[in-house]
Amino acid sequence: MTKHKQNTCEWENNQAKSKHDIVFRTGIRLAPNITSKGNANEILHQLEHACGIENISADPLKNQHYRKGWRSGEGSALAVVFPQSLVQYWDILKVAVKNNLIIIMQAANTGLTEGSTPSGNDYDRHVLVINTLALNNLYLLNNGEQALSMPGVTLHKLEQTLSTINRAPHSVIGSSGLGATVVGGIANNSGGALVKRGPAYSELSVYAQIDEHGELVLVNHVGISLGHTADEVINNLADGAFNKESQDEGTRQASDKLYQDRIKEIDADTPSRFNADPRRLYQSSGCAGKLAVFAIRVDTHEIAKQEASFYIGTNNPEELYQLRRILLSGLDELPEVGEYTHRDIYDVAEKYGKDTFLSILHLGTKRMPTLFAVKGKVDALLNSKSWLPKYLSDKLLQKLSYLFPNHLPKRMAEYREKFEHYLVIKLSDNAINQGRDLLQAFFAKDDTRGEFFECNEDEAKRAYLHRFAAAGAAIRYQTIHSKDVGDILALDIALRRNEQQWLEQLPPELDQYIEKKLYYGHFFCHVFHQDYILKKGADAKHVKALMLKLLDERGAKYPAEHNVGHLYKAEDPLRNFYMHLDPTNTFNPGVGKMSKNQRNCNCCL
Repeated sequence: MTKHKQNTCEWENNQAKSKHDIVFRTGIRLAPNITSKGNANEILHQLEHACGIENISADPLKNQHYRKGWRSGEGSALAVVFPQSLVQYWDILKVAVKNNLIIIMQAANTGLTEGSTPSGNDYDRHVLVINTLALNNLYLLNNGEQALSMPGVTLHKLEQTLSTINRAPHSVIGSSGLGATVVGGIANNSGGALVKRGPAYSELSVYAQIDEHGELVLVNHVGISLGHTADEVINNLADGAFNKESQDEGTRQASDKLYQDRIKEIDADTPSRFNADPRRLYQSSGCAGKLAVFAIRVDTHEIAKQEASFYIGTNNPEELYQLRRILLSGLDELPEVGEYTHRDIYDVAEKYGKDTFLSILHLGTKRMPTLFAVKGKVDALLNSKSWLPKYLSDKLLQKLSYLFPNHLPKRMAEYREKFEHYLVIKLSDNAINQGRDLLQAFFAKDDTRGEFFECNEDEAKRAYLHRFAAAGAAIRYQTIHSKDVGDILALDIALRRNEQQWLEQLPPELDQYIEKKLYYGHFFCHVFHQDYILKKGADAKHVKALMLKLLDERGAKYPAEHNVGHLYKAEDPLRNFYMHLDPTNTFNPGVGKMSKNQRNCNCCL
């Protein structure tokens, strides 16, 4: 038995099965000996029959937005298809399998590591991108304690739906503003700003895969009886024709219920969460598009009765390390949020994230997905005109932002002048008074330490929005100054839970290549985003290799919450997991820097 097979058995045997588990075989197999690019017109005709010509985009000028990553990465595709129902989705998969197409799953395309678009033009088969955003049915289960999400349901929609029953989803900040989906988050084991909830995770889903025999199968592991044939399952999911109360999940989990205990282990010499953690690789969770997910069942969470936010400033990073240990070990209830920002990214976000900040503040997150989609299409159109300057829309938005007055609170601006490091903490219910007392005692102990203030409602909202705008601001800065600076190298890393020297000190041989270092992240989880604006002419691949070597020496894990995509090499457990899910290498080939070519599946198992 190979190592790959041993890992497969471990994954299957370590999870209890539901009484409703069933795998439906379709008899549809990958066509033999079709590994080259066959008759495109005939395939397009079949896709037209499956979902209608109005839901197919085969013009590369019109579908560029869906073939290009949010930060980087782009490739060609036979077509991008937009199923409008789960039935169309299923029929599209059948066409793809019959014609041996590469399948790239995509929802909002908000990933940062090129994991939901084609990458280059060196695939051995036609590429089909399936965009699932229109498949956005959402059902509440068990009086709202859980939700059943179709692949296009955004975090924003789930949050708004749950707010009516005083509950909340796994994530309510960050990517929800960009329109990221529930399924997309779980497929990528995404993290989030909410300290108590850990990585997005569920063991309960309905998905399609291509097995080791090259056959399309539908798997119902969602813990709900949906029918006795694949078509019944699809139709009942689409229509919501199933019991929505008293649905027992068995011993499978719909969230990471162990994370709160894990994050409290402040002396552990391993990270609290990272994408390739074998503990949280299971079927749809962490699949990175290696499956076609139809539905995922997730836990929902109680909303705090009372919340308070505290803004901390210091010039000594050691103080924040001490506070992290004090609060994680001393509070009876964990903080809700703990977001770190360095002065440099504070400044960049203040200037280059202003339009994003103001858009969300005044228009809300609901409109952001549409605005980003429109911007992407406009960019594709403008970039096709060689006589226009590059990045025209970003330059116009940047100039427009200068017309608006200062948007950050006075006390935050004062702290920016006094301190280099900032931490905004949200506490809830019983932890508020306890946390306030711990903060007061910590800073009163030594008058050389930093300071803190308790935010009013407007200050808290703006502090979190400012932190949210940081990632996009780093990209905007590099875009606007592209003539003077080099590439942007964006890393998200998970440090060991006992890492005292959490703020890196780069050696001179690395520092010489960097124009700006931008640090921000989820402080209590010890997960950090580190964006480096390189100097003009610096070799980004060489710098990245040096950076990753340094992180390896520190015992860090990467990526921490945006998955490997096409930018990182998958570690062996993750590679084996991908091969187990997708033995023929049909779904999203090449992720994790693996092969893009079709595999003879019988030799892999």
